[in-house]
Amino acid sequence: MKLFTVSIALFATLSFSCTEKEFNPENNRITKTVTADGVKRREILEFAKDHLGIPYKYGSSSPKGFDCSGFVNYVFKNFNIDVPRSSSGFANFGETIKPDDFKVGDVLVFYGYRDRKSVGHVGIISEANGMQSKFIHASSGKEMAVIISDLGSKQYTGRFYKCVRVL
Repeated sequence: MKLFTVSIALFATLSFSCTEKEFNPENNRITKTVTADGVKRREILEFAKDHLGIPYKYGSSSPKGFDCSGFVNYVFKNFNIDVPRSSSGFANFGETIKPDDFKVGDVLVFYGYRDRKSVGHVGIISEANGMQSKFIHASSGKEMAVIISDLGSKQYTGRFYKCVRVL
């Protein structure tokens, strides 16, 4: 009798999960790829937030330390989404989005801190509100870690280059 109860519970769990995730019958697993746009964006943000506080490390794309593009690349790679590994690679990448159309999971692209003529920083929108959005990124500033910042702050508004739709 216990086996029957466990089977029903497992079936109910899988059925509920499939409403948010895609079931792959080839390997009998639930994948992270989803069909509902909102669910994918929420999952990407949750995964990114799991890395808050991880130290900044130039040239790294590992949970032991990230630079900005390494962090963005690592997050999207976890969901089998290809994005550039370098911040400069975002200069001509993706569909450019107007501030009124920003969504969680879009990528913000910034000019460099010292060189305001070339792309030098990227982050993922964590709270969409046009030019007052918040974003998660690996900061090389005083925090030297993965943090959430305000796009509307003086530090980032002046460096804003564009926002790209990746999903």
